[in-house]
Amino acid sequence: MDRSSPLAIDRLCAKEPRFAELRRRNGEPPDWRRPATFGTLTLLVLEQQVSLASARAAFHRLVDVIGDPVEPARFLPLGDGRLREIGFSRQKASYVRGIADRLVAGSLDLDHVASLDTERAVEALTDLRGVGPWTAACWTLFVNGAPDIWPSGDRALYVSIRNVFDLPDVPRRDEADALATAWRPDRSVAARMLWHDYLGGRSYRRPDGDGFLDTPGMVHP
Repeated sequence: MDRSSPLAIDRLCAKEPRFAELRRRNGEPPDWRRPATFGTLTLLVLEQQVSLASARAAFHRLVDVIGDPVEPARFLPLGDGRLREIGFSRQKASYVRGIADRLVAGSLDLDHVASLDTERAVEALTDLRGVGPWTAACWTLFVNGAPDIWPSGDRALYVSIRNVFDLPDVPRRDEADALATAWRPDRSVAARMLWHDYLGGRSYRRPDGDGFLDTPGMVHP
């Protein structure tokens, strides 16, 4: 699929001068792709309602305990207390266990989900307990490579919009989402450029050894 091609970036920058300025200032944003794995979905669940740094730290602790790659068969034996020590809330532990159970049972195939069109992928993902619209949007953006995804509810995007568009306050969810409709069919590009600026633009450096763990995906309470 089209992973925010240079043509899409050109089109967005021609449509909105502020994105052209971001491109001049920061260069093109990282690809930030993620593999279609249990580890990716686990990290996305960990990222719900917390900072990227907090989620990354918990994921690293999980890797230290069960090894890399993170596999459902190695995750399932972990008890509530151990998962709490790693950084899972009770709810998130339950969500990830449910996903692991379905993968082990064969009723969920993440490679298949990654091959679906956006609508069907979102439907398959949100059928999972604990996977809502934001998590499904991030999967389709980072894994499926869908070109027109806007992760509604992502506060980092809203803070970046305030900074880039010189707004007096962080826009409300409905305000930011309405603004983003003007960036169709290239909202994935817009999200990547806004995240990149939020993370420091040209000064941003991928954390050493993190692989796909440097992907933004930040929703703050």
